[in-house]
Amino acid sequence: MERATDLEEAGRGLGLVAACADGWGWQPSSRFGERGKYVRCDLTEIEPVERRVDTLLRAETDAGTYLLVVESQGKPDERKRGSWPYYLSYLYEKYRCEPVLIVTTQSRTTAKWASRPIELGFPGWESLIVRPLVLGPDNVPVIADAREAERDVPLAVLSAMTHGRGPQAAAILESLAAALKTIDRDSAAVFVQFVDSCLVDPRAKQMWRDLMTAIQYFWRHPLAEQVREEGREEGREEGRVEAKAEMLLHILEWRGIPVSDAVRERVSTCADLGQLEAWAQRAVHVTDAAELFAGE
Repeated sequence: MERATDLEEAGRGLGLVAACADGWGWQPSSRFGERGKYVRCDLTEIEPVERRVDTLLRAETDAGTYLLVVESQGKPDERKRGSWPYYLSYLYEKYRCEPVLIVTTQSRTTAKWASRPIELGFPGWESLIVRPLVLGPDNVPVIADAREAERDVPLAVLSAMTHGRGPQAAAILESLAAALKTIDRDSAAVFVQFVDSCLVDPRAKQMWRDLMTAIQYFWRHPLAEQVREEGREEGREEGRVEAKAEMLLHILEWRGIPVSDAVRERVSTCADLGQLEAWAQRAVHVTDAAELFAGE
């Protein structure tokens, strides 16, 4: 293939194909009694790295500016030991900002796997070493009390991201939902998305979305569009009452507490949002569904 000079207007076709295609080839059309040539090529759409990482944040600190590359990892995946170094190198080259890889997980096994440094190159003379900052069940405390969550909302968010399954998940998520009401809406919306992206248990994820439907700022977040598509009503009083009742029943069912028809009927027909809120707080701790109505 002859290379065209800088000023020529022709002769660049195969060069462009070779530069853009994953694979290509050609054959002369004379084989078929025609002039010219047939060219085939294989093209693969490349998704930008920024859309392939779970979360990408820019953090301004006293020590400088950093890119926080947050990856939620449910189980060990050896392919990530190749993609993570690529993400960091690409982002540094593009933004000229120091990247920090943060891995969140709800699994001790996965946390141990992710903590291993990624070393590329000759042993003892590595060309690239990546040390992920891993947040998991062993180094993040459980925060299942609303007052404690309000004192340190970011830590409560990390608690939900790393302990968001198991018997304490309902109390953790309920406490965080209450704490989010005490901070500004823009920050809360970011935290909402963080938690939603890290919850691997489908029941816990549904519980979290049920909790969020009752919080006004949630409807400003893109995640709310998905919830609305699933049938939630935006901001209307009856929609909030219905969502709170469903959330309450989800908490009981997720905790494995049997719900009788009588309990379900009483909860579903209640139109008092304050009463439903009180029952939802009890649902996190009761051992029998009838205890929701104790003293009433």
